[in-house]
Amino acid sequence: MAWAGNQTLISHFVLLGLFTHTPLHLLLFSIIMVMFLVALSGNGLMILVINVDSRLHSPMYFFLSWLSLMDLMLISTIVPRMATDFLLGRGSISFTGCGLQILFFLTLLGDECFLLAFMAYDRYVAISNPLRYSVVMNRRVCWLMVGGSWLFGLVDGLIQAVFTLRFPYCGSQEIDHFFCEVPAVLKLACADTSLYETMIYVCCVLMLLLPFSVISTSYLQILVAVLRMHSAKGRRKAFATCSSHMAVVTLFYGAAMITYMQPQIYHSSKQDKVVSAFYTMITPMLNPLIYSLRNKEVTGALRKLMGRCPCSGEQG
Repeated sequence: MAWAGNQTLISHFVLLGLFTHTPLHLLLFSIIMVMFLVALSGNGLMILVINVDSRLHSPMYFFLSWLSLMDLMLISTIVPRMATDFLLGRGSISFTGCGLQILFFLTLLGDECFLLAFMAYDRYVAISNPLRYSVVMNRRVCWLMVGGSWLFGLVDGLIQAVFTLRFPYCGSQEIDHFFCEVPAVLKLACADTSLYETMIYVCCVLMLLLPFSVISTSYLQILVAVLRMHSAKGRRKAFATCSSHMAVVTLFYGAAMITYMQPQIYHSSKQDKVVSAFYTMITPMLNPLIYSLRNKEVTGALRKLMGRCPCSGEQG
């Protein structure tokens, strides 16, 4: 403990978690763990298949492999710690540990925000300008997009982690959340955080609204191109793909916007926990299903990979 005037500064936080030990919450905890395993296996499999099969070495699958890696890391930053706290019945986390969790989480969240925008632009170029696709989306451009995503995410994560933990915390140690999320941590600060909250809002306009605007514009242009298709079957397929993509993207960005762009006075602990579960657990599980496993090229590559596996019982 440290002292600030007549107030005692706390040296660690206590995460209250997502569940209590009731039968219903035990069931929900089991469902979360199944989702975690599905997300790990689904995203891990996508990374393996895309890197092993040369037919999937194109910009679209290059971005999908990075999305899977980000999702795998994002859910691993949150769920194992939450599960350990629940099973051991304690949720103590040091200032340093809390800061690192904020850093990793916001870095990965920011990475994914920008990567999803670049993926939407990639699909726009592929559908609207297929003849110039290989020129516009060359290898160097793809690496710059991925590198830019990581850079923007890291800068955002560093800024928010450093500034959040610079506030004095001298009241309750209990964070009514299942991980160190900035709005939940700021509730415990014994200082005026209004200026910092304004800064967070500005950051979120750049990290959330700007990429979401790019995605919406890209898919609108794709929709226009799809409507011009002569093939009814092609239109149905494109509509089905785009609608599923937009559903997951809207879920991801919408939940993040509610958490980071809504004024503190409108936040409630129960709402924050439920909303946070969408972009920390649900979308990392859904992304490999929506973006990859429904894709015929990916499922074909997956079957080919399974055929090579000695445990499949097939003879080479």
